[in-house]
Order: sequence, then structure tokens, then C-alpha cells
Amino acid sequence: MMNDLVQLGAGDGPPTELIFGDWYPAMRADKLREGKTAKAMLLGVPLLLGRKTGGKLFAMRDLCPHRGIPLSAGWFDGETVTCKYHGWRFEPCSGQCAEIPSLTSHETLDPTKIFASSFPCEERDGYAWVYVPAPGTGRIGGDLPAVPELPRFSARYRDAHLEAELPCNVDHGIIGLMDPAHGPFVHQAWWWRSRASIHEKEKHFEPIPEGFRMSAHAPSGNSAPYKLLGVYGEPITTTIDFVLPNRRYETIRCGDKWFASLTTVTPITASTCRIDVYAAWNIFYRVPFVTSIATFFGAKFVQQDQQTMIEQAEGLRFNPGLMLIDDADKPAKWYFALKQARLKGTGEHPLDGPVTLHWRS
Repeated sequence: MMNDLVQLGAGDGPPTELIFGDWYPAMRADKLREGKTAKAMLLGVPLLLGRKTGGKLFAMRDLCPHRGIPLSAGWFDGETVTCKYHGWRFEPCSGQCAEIPSLTSHETLDPTKIFASSFPCEERDGYAWVYVPAPGTGRIGGDLPAVPELPRFSARYRDAHLEAELPCNVDHGIIGLMDPAHGPFVHQAWWWRSRASIHEKEKHFEPIPEGFRMSAHAPSGNSAPYKLLGVYGEPITTTIDFVLPNRRYETIRCGDKWFASLTTVTPITASTCRIDVYAAWNIFYRVPFVTSIATFFGAKFVQQDQQTMIEQAEGLRFNPGLMLIDDADKPAKWYFALKQARLKGTGEHPLDGPVTLHWRS
């Protein structure tokens, strides 16, 4: 039916509106050793990240407030960041200026009243998460939303992480992440599924704050990894949540065995993004090399998505008209509605109760 089609604006992988005022993973935290720094980019904001002596992480805007030179061109001694241009020193967690070497006793300027931009930075799940405020917010104070964290269901587990850069804006990355119909085509493999395995599916969804949930259900019977869980002889259930601005949580339970993943699509600039996957599990905990095996096949899976997005970016350069259809693309429609409600501050939710969708995949 024509009213089931939604046209999207044309654009060559166009810049998109970004959601500020939230936490984003900047990089793996193990890249930040004590006394060392590294550069990153989030939402078009250049960042200098580092770890102070004692282990505390920090994130600063990678620009000196004096003349705009990147602070990453200077030095870090484990306690303060020094600008290469004029030697201004800053405490990196607060951004407070500690010294301006050019000042003399004849001047009354108090360096401690000057601040470089700094952002809250916390370590979770092996990532350095940075809270990126809206431009012009000023110094950040008050209560912040909780730092995202993967749920775990036992004290002993294994974990792994994957990442891939995508040459598209965050909207394309996210609706690609939640797209249920591409699996048999993009992820064809003997260990996953084939085009011949397509069949009709029925999934139930419900609203949650800032997102929506695919309610607990038996996982797809045409995916080989799920079939392996049958060795435990317990019912298998999967729950998938999407939460703004960019998070997909998946939890698989099989008795006391579990697998959980948190996938984020993070805007690097307004037209590029990065996908990060962090997973933990106690399934097959005692199987030798299980982490290496899971990482190998997981990387293949992510690379298939990455290659598809690279190829899509080629097409988007020609400004095609795009569309969303029901029911397979309904979650994408919900995402856009939730995003607009967040940007406009209306608090509206596209779901007013449980919804059942059908598609073939």
C-alpha cells in the first residue's frame, strides 16, 4: 500500500543532525596508558584523551583556548597538559589553567580563571566514554545520565570487542544496524544463514524510555550459532533493545547460560561514523580458544556490514531518493521519530503500546 512507503530525502551520504548531551565511546581504554595521550574525534569535536598518573581518564577539546593550536602538539607529564605554542599548562580533567609562563608580576590576570574545554570521561567495558555536551553549553555540571554498560549475569565470563569505520552518516549506520531483512543477503555464510533460509517471522515490540524493545522471543531457527545452544537442552530466548542515541543491546538466555552484546554506532563527523561491538558470555566458557573463535567469526560478520555500507556510500553520492517500507523498516521509522522528539524536546514516543510486526528474512 502506498501509505506504507516513506520517502527519505536525497543526499550523497549527507551530514545529519547529531544528538549532543550524551555519552559516546571515544576509543578502547587500553590505548590510554598512564602519562600518555591519544587523539579522537566525536560528533565533529576534536578530542585529546589521556590517563593521568593514578589511572584517571580525561578528555579535552584538542584546542588551546589561547590561540587554537591543538593541545596534542604539546606535552603531558601525567598531571598537566602543556601547550606547545606558549607553554600554557592545564589540569586536564577540569580544563583549569595552572600556569601562563609569559605573565609577570606587573600583571593581574589570574590563570586559574581560564579554562580549556574538558568533558566528563569514564571507563566502562574497556572503552573511554565521553559525554559530549551541546555546543555553547559551557562547563558541565549537575547530574549526567548514567554511563552505558553491558549487563552481565554471572561473575565468570569471557568477552571480546570489534570495531569498524563506516563511510556514512550515523542515521544510515543505525538503520542498517537494526534492519532485519538484510541478513540472508549481506551475511550469507555456512555458519550463519543462506538466502534459501528466508521465511516469514513475527516479532513483538514494546516502547521503553528513549527507545523500543523486541520482546523476549525464541531466536531465529535459520541461524547456525543459535542452534548450537540446543546442546544445553534449555529454552532459548532473545531480547533486543534499541536506545537513543545509538545503542543496541542484545541478550540471549539459555538457563544459566547467557550471551550479551552492546553495539553502538557513533558519529565521528556529521557524515562518517564507527560501529563498536562489545560482547560478553558464559556460553561454552570452558571451550579452549572460544574467545579467539568468537572474535574471528564476529569480525567477519562486522566486515560484511562494513563492506555493504562502503558500497552504499558509492550510490549515495548520486543523491538518490530513498524509502522505508512496512513492516521490516518500521523500527527505522521509530528511530527517526524518537530522534526528532529528542532534538525538539517534545518527549513524544512513536509507540503508544505493544506492536506486532511481520517480515521475511
